[in-house]
Amino acid sequence: MQIDIVAVVPELLDSPLGFSIVGRARQKGLLDVQVHSLRDYAHDACRNVDDYAFGPDAGMVLTPGPLFEAVESLQAQRGPYDEIIYPSPDGELLTQPLANTLSLNQRILILCGHYKGIDHRVREHIVTREISVGDYVLSGGELAAAVLVDAVARLIPGVLGDETSALSDSFQDGLLAPPVYTRPADFRGWAVPKVLLSGNHRDVALWQHEAALQRTKALRPELYQRYVAHSNPKGEHDEA
Repeated sequence: MQIDIVAVVPELLDSPLGFSIVGRARQKGLLDVQVHSLRDYAHDACRNVDDYAFGPDAGMVLTPGPLFEAVESLQAQRGPYDEIIYPSPDGELLTQPLANTLSLNQRILILCGHYKGIDHRVREHIVTREISVGDYVLSGGELAAAVLVDAVARLIPGVLGDETSALSDSFQDGLLAPPVYTRPADFRGWAVPKVLLSGNHRDVALWQHEAALQRTKALRPELYQRYVAHSNPKGEHDEA
């Protein structure tokens, strides 16, 4: 999979893209991530990429010229993109199903906003999808881009050591993940649930599903209601 990121502050992405799962995926050749400085596509002496917004609002906006040139140049070098993504609070919320969908693409380009955002003409004529990582404001799109890459990278075949690991993550089946435990089985008097030590895979699976249901119901009731509605559209679920 190939992911290109255009950013005003590309250095912000050095650490999150260089270590752990994403870093190993790049080392294995399973993920090709390249970060490009937007200022490389600015041609004035100061390499400016922003200007004052029209209207009474204060703040700077990324100008369309460097962004258009960056996209056109990268498309010529790297090939056409399946998605050109702009991280934005206006976009659809990043969810596990959306991450699953994005992981099926071969080429993705992420345009990171900064300051007050990007000239709207870029959003109208270049961007194919806007994605929000939550209802809060970040100083720039670089951190949101890192979240996107991490969420997608772990789903690429071969990236995780255990191919089934990603399938048991929270949200893959619409529920939060059940509690997990490791050795020692008894720590300061707090014991691991006996069923997890039983070796009975069926009983363990039933316990995990019930624990996931109860955690989701308690911690994320809106997810629980969505799961119930999706699993039993006729309302036949017996809420424990």
